[in-house]
Amino acid sequence: MTANPVWSVDPRTGKQRERVAAEATHRDVDRAVRAAHAARAALAGAATRAAFLRTAADLLDGSAARIVESADAETALGAARLTGELARTTGQLRVFADCVDEGAYLDVRIDRADPSLTPPRPELRRYKVPLGVVAVYAASNFPLAFSVPGGDTASALAAGCPVVVKAHPDHPATSELCAALLREAATANGLPADVVTVVHGFDAGLELIRHPLVTAAGFTGSIRGGRALFDAAAARPVPIPFHGELGSLNPVVVTPAAVAERAEEIGSGLAGSVTLGVGQFCVKPGLVLVPTGQDGDRLAAALAKSLAGTEPGVLLDHRMREAFLAGTRERAALPGVDAPVAPGPGGERSVGAGFLTVDATTLLEDGPHEVLLEECFGPVTVLVRYADQSEAAAVLGRLGGNLSATLQLSEDETRGAPGPAAELISLVTGLAGRIVVNGWPTGVAVAPAQHHGGPYPAATSHATSVGATAVERWLRPVAYQSVPDALLPAELREDNPLGLPRRVTGPGA
Repeated sequence: MTANPVWSVDPRTGKQRERVAAEATHRDVDRAVRAAHAARAALAGAATRAAFLRTAADLLDGSAARIVESADAETALGAARLTGELARTTGQLRVFADCVDEGAYLDVRIDRADPSLTPPRPELRRYKVPLGVVAVYAASNFPLAFSVPGGDTASALAAGCPVVVKAHPDHPATSELCAALLREAATANGLPADVVTVVHGFDAGLELIRHPLVTAAGFTGSIRGGRALFDAAAARPVPIPFHGELGSLNPVVVTPAAVAERAEEIGSGLAGSVTLGVGQFCVKPGLVLVPTGQDGDRLAAALAKSLAGTEPGVLLDHRMREAFLAGTRERAALPGVDAPVAPGPGGERSVGAGFLTVDATTLLEDGPHEVLLEECFGPVTVLVRYADQSEAAAVLGRLGGNLSATLQLSEDETRGAPGPAAELISLVTGLAGRIVVNGWPTGVAVAPAQHHGGPYPAATSHATSVGATAVERWLRPVAYQSVPDALLPAELREDNPLGLPRRVTGPGA
């Protein structure tokens, strides 16, 4: 049987651009995973891995024009946005190279033998080792930073894990181009090209998560798709870790003092965050709690003015456009819901941004309004008008886990003046992985202290998918007890030949 072809499609026209590849068969997936498994030993050298990551970054930067042109043709995200995303992508490859050089991610710990303790303690030495082959499921909305050359791939390779990427169907040509550059970087550093492989097709994604040699997976996408893969990972004869980013409403709370102080500034800033990337960011603020009254009305008016002046945009594919239009129609038709700027079709292929409003009392009722507490992918947000902080807290109490939560506070509140700020910080810490004050959640810095995750359904684990600590997802700890120094891995030997940072306790520490 001939495998189904994989086509690159222009979302601006809906027309096929070129045939890129074929959907992977069961045999293709098996071959890719086994080749990756065979390449594990080649990734053992830290210096080689770091050089490989830097070479990959250089090759991607050197092909920037081709990559941006290809990604724009497949996603309609625009050259400016994609140029920035490519810089972020190559930057994080270099961040992980630095992480490998530093070695702190190995978390080397040495407890020297101490016979004086009760009970006596033997010599213990602990560090982390790579899991093995990692399956990466590319995202639709970030064809670079969360796809073939993105953070999951970079962090897994930094950990010493070969990667098989299931490409997203919205940008197959870009995926193939980036994969070729990563494979070129591998061979340039004496590594097998198969440390990175790409497969295409829905069935290939299922085959990949079930393959017995796959040891972990990273996913960015929908709750429905992510949960199906998460369940498949757990149902295997040998379950594996599944690090999924599934969906997030990213609530914003505007305090009465903040809206009195700068209603127009908050309204226009919210519009910019909601429409960034045509509302297709996983951290788009989708639910905004705004006080009732004239100051809240000023914020809503500023938001309406900004959104009304926003040009329609093209979503990543026709399925997302149809889901956006159906989702906004359903929400706008609910009793008690108004649409000061109605989201909807902006043309044959585009959509127009908008927002909906609802009173907190209506939203807190059981029934069809609960759909307003679910993510709607695209340029729309919901303003919830609340009377007091207890009402705002009740709305927040109805939410599941989120990637982010944002507080818009007054100047006095940021100084710790008596008021709701401290209570709100505590409240939102329980439901989000990143807390933002007087900013907007869109834009996730690649930094050591970053956390991009959150309680379910924002994520399926407590790990981050952005920042240097993302490497920890692909490692497991091993402790060596009373093992002679000559038999220890180099990372744990007494003379520390690799110069790694380590924590040592006990006699002579």
